[in-house]
Amino acid sequence: MATNVLSSIDLRKKILQSTLEKKQLTGVTARVGIVLDITGSMRNLYSNGTVQEVVERILAVASKFDDNGSLDVWVYDTEFSRLPPVTERDFQNYVSSSILSNPNIHKFGRNNEPPVMEDVIRKYTVEEDESTPVFIIFINDGGMVKTVRKIITAASVQPIFWQFVGIGDSDFEVLKKLDTMQGRVVDNANFIHMDRIEAVSDEELYDRLLNEFPQWLQAAKAKRIIRS
Repeated sequence: MATNVLSSIDLRKKILQSTLEKKQLTGVTARVGIVLDITGSMRNLYSNGTVQEVVERILAVASKFDDNGSLDVWVYDTEFSRLPPVTERDFQNYVSSSILSNPNIHKFGRNNEPPVMEDVIRKYTVEEDESTPVFIIFINDGGMVKTVRKIITAASVQPIFWQFVGIGDSDFEVLKKLDTMQGRVVDNANFIHMDRIEAVSDEELYDRLLNEFPQWLQAAKAKRIIRS
């Protein structure tokens, strides 16, 4: 079983490699994190294994970009938890063992994004203050509070790119306006919508996830936000 699961990670890394080559991202080093919505409307996606598969698919990105091959993980509803990083050695049943079975994690309440976003920024700019780029995949199924726009604007001077992924059939009013936000040093965020992320192929997922990251890297280097 372990061999089969590990081979699926290896297969995804091969698929990802072709995307990296197409987007001229081979050789890029970046810290990678995932923020997972764990509000009440996400309950079924946790119980049916969809969130576990999302973690595995994003782990392939971390394995390619991060020197340590580790994926930093946060979950949030009205509260948030920063979890130990997940790697290829310990990703099996990660969602069940580290999230659903963890009594210290607040689960299935309402949403409040600013506290978890501020913790992401704190980790990469205070606790680990360096100019290595950070690629954050933020999974959300709607209802995001409007004040996230102020946080994203203020964070545009930081070495963090926010890739928001909307899943489900909400209207994502706040996230749809990211590309037209004014007042940022660089465009540091992108939004993509996938009604059923479990039905999206790895090829399409990686292509869309990495669509604007290359442009941000160039802009952030030009503004000396990250090192060349």
